[in-house]
Amino acid sequence: MLDLCMTVLDGVHEDRYLFRKELIKSISWLNNDDQEKFITWVREHFKNEHADVIDEILNTKYQFAS
Repeated sequence: MLDLCMTVLDGVHEDRYLFRKELIKSISWLNNDDQEKFITWVREHFKNEHADVIDEILNTKYQFAS
């Protein structure tokens, strides 16, 4: 599931709206261990392009399933 989430996010990163939507969805689908790996990967790959979206999502208290 982690690989799928990475692939999907990489595929939509050019569209800000889809990036935000898929980031939320991906985090909610992953377990705690995979969430940590995914978040690290997201920050490394998209920090220059979508830093504000990443900070918004990761600093918001969404009810992510774990």
